[in-house]
Amino acid sequence: MLLLNKQDIDKVFSMGDAIEADKRAFEIFSNSESIVPLRTKLENKKNNGINLFMPAYAESLDNAGIKIVSIFPDNASKNKPVVPASMILIDNITGEVNCILDGTYLTQLRTGAASGAATDILARKDSKVGALFGTGGQAYKQLEAVLEARELEVVKVYGRNKEKTQKFIDEMKEKLSKYKTQIIAAKDADDAVIDADIITLATSSNKPVFNGKLVKKGTHINGIGSFTPQMQEMDEYIISNADKLYVDSVDACLEEAGDIIIPLNKGLIEKDKISGELGQVINETIKGRENDEEITIFKSVGIAVQDIVTANKIYQKAIELGIGSKVDM
Repeated sequence: MLLLNKQDIDKVFSMGDAIEADKRAFEIFSNSESIVPLRTKLENKKNNGINLFMPAYAESLDNAGIKIVSIFPDNASKNKPVVPASMILIDNITGEVNCILDGTYLTQLRTGAASGAATDILARKDSKVGALFGTGGQAYKQLEAVLEARELEVVKVYGRNKEKTQKFIDEMKEKLSKYKTQIIAAKDADDAVIDADIITLATSSNKPVFNGKLVKKGTHINGIGSFTPQMQEMDEYIISNADKLYVDSVDACLEEAGDIIIPLNKGLIEKDKISGELGQVINETIKGRENDEEITIFKSVGIAVQDIVTANKIYQKAIELGIGSKVDM
């Protein structure tokens, strides 16, 4: 069995690799070539926590697996990760666990790559201005993925805490210097959105974080942060008026995505507002962007096949390059 930590993963896997892995994952999912049950949630009220179990099986990969994600807000005061996670890969031929990966970093990588994949497929090729909402644990890889997908001249970052936002920007200028993109703080939410060609949302907000009426024609939006029926990053206006709305999984988003569920429950949209799954655009069963005037949205709540495909590709490269720690069980 191979153990792979964050440093091991970084040695063998780039953001470009992750974007291609996510594209393949979405294609496998939309081709019905995987088994991906909805995540199982166990509440730990005693310790103010939630455990999420996300299994998946993909026959073509010779791997099954499960990611265990915990959300324990009180960990912040204990100097421990608020969202610790582990990824377990299972060999389909023998049924044995063949790899355990750092699930926290894997989640950041494949979640960022989802925005990168959607941006590469749906955003205008001439996009130059980006907007990023959120400066938390997901923000770094979200920003990296969008910059990998498009050569942006500037990205405006908006966060509720100005000091934290500036610290994030300073870190990103150093970590992402190879992209030659100007990364600056937005004056406010309106300033971030008004000229943006690509908007990426990575917050845990329960109310919309920007005014949808300010979104210009031709903009692409990645909605990544919200993952419960109560959470909402996009207002009803932009959901109702966008030209096309794509999701990672129709079933999962109708179950978990407040950005879609809330306007549905208000009668502002119907289920057919969802244009389809990103995997269907990839496998060319439905169309993506058709002109430079369309406003497109990609809404993702995350599906376990992303973890399986990404973890499998990381595992295969680690074996090839002799990276990681081997453990006999």
